[in-house]
Amino acid sequence: MMTFTMLYEAWSAMGANKLRTFLTMLGMVIGVGAVILMSSIGEGTQAKVKASIASMGSNLFIILAGSSTSGGVRMGSGGVQTLTVNDATAMKELSSILAAAPVASGTGQMVYQSLNWNTQVMGTTPDYFQVRDWSLESGHAFTDSDVRSATRVVVLGKTVAKNLFDDEDPVGKTIRIKQSPYLVLGVLKAKGQSLDGRDQDDTALIPVTTAQTKLFGSQFKGTVRFIMAQAVSDDVMVKAEKEMAQLLRQRHKLRDNAEDDFSIRNLTALANTAQETTKTMSLMLAAIASISLLVGGIGIMNIMLVSVTERTREIGIRIAIGARQRDILMQFLLEALMISIIGCLIGVCVGVGGALLVQKFFSISVAITQSSIMISFLVATGVGVFFGFYPARKAANLEPIEALRYQ
Repeated sequence: MMTFTMLYEAWSAMGANKLRTFLTMLGMVIGVGAVILMSSIGEGTQAKVKASIASMGSNLFIILAGSSTSGGVRMGSGGVQTLTVNDATAMKELSSILAAAPVASGTGQMVYQSLNWNTQVMGTTPDYFQVRDWSLESGHAFTDSDVRSATRVVVLGKTVAKNLFDDEDPVGKTIRIKQSPYLVLGVLKAKGQSLDGRDQDDTALIPVTTAQTKLFGSQFKGTVRFIMAQAVSDDVMVKAEKEMAQLLRQRHKLRDNAEDDFSIRNLTALANTAQETTKTMSLMLAAIASISLLVGGIGIMNIMLVSVTERTREIGIRIAIGARQRDILMQFLLEALMISIIGCLIGVCVGVGGALLVQKFFSISVAITQSSIMISFLVATGVGVFFGFYPARKAANLEPIEALRYQ
């Protein structure tokens, strides 16, 4: 009964000066709303990065041709064609490598009836589907037999299929790439954007031999732009990188003091770095937003101190008629706590609503989590108690005689 009486008195005290109470709450509303909004943006960005990393495949390396020095001139990655299809085949024999796919890429215009689409065409082997963990939505992939015979067949990315065929099933249809007919074997499942913002579905895959001999041509027979390799597990990534480097140096007949004519990049390590960077950014956003919670807490303390000063005589009368110090302390703590909790509830609505609006109008990925709401709520409550305690204690320690004399 005593608690309900105190709650009623706290509510009445808040209602006595509605504008001041509202402005005090506003600090908590902005603080909690900002924390939830920033956390949602951070979590959404992290989720997007994780999805992009997952779409790449796991335990990946990309081996780029080039990085050699010729006549005193250093060539960049891809500047010299030094990798071959046979290099990829040899990599697959390593105990630490699960699969390896050579890639000869270029751009090509695809035509189906009156529609056309310019996209990236990648010549590769069936291992590419395994390395990239890329399954098909319809149809089937090309086979090793298609690679050996350089068959004119193609597997389309989702974006290409949509632009050329709209809702029509592409499987079994014939399209033209650079004026030559290609049979569509299948359509890849959508993967979305990569870490660099590129549309991964805007691509078409053909046998590597078809790309080399019939589409792009090659100055050096059998050469490719890069090789994608997948390690057996995350535990052997370092071992796999060393073994691939040794194998390629041996196959390319490089002397001991010669520089590598290739470069190996650990895509998993790069992806993990990107993920950690995003996580740090999310924490920074939440930390910056939390400052407004602190400001809101200081606002509560200031207003409660003003309230104590204004109600000094009232406090004196209460003590004189038998109110204990604990009762006075609880009375003012409840007022601070109610301001914090009500402001927090409104702030949660503002934060969630703001996050949804940001997602709708600015196309920014957001992820509203229960944990961010609960943490914001608990922190806001703690701020209310912490900053409300000093004014409440000051009120409880007032001397009755001095309080009654206060005008």
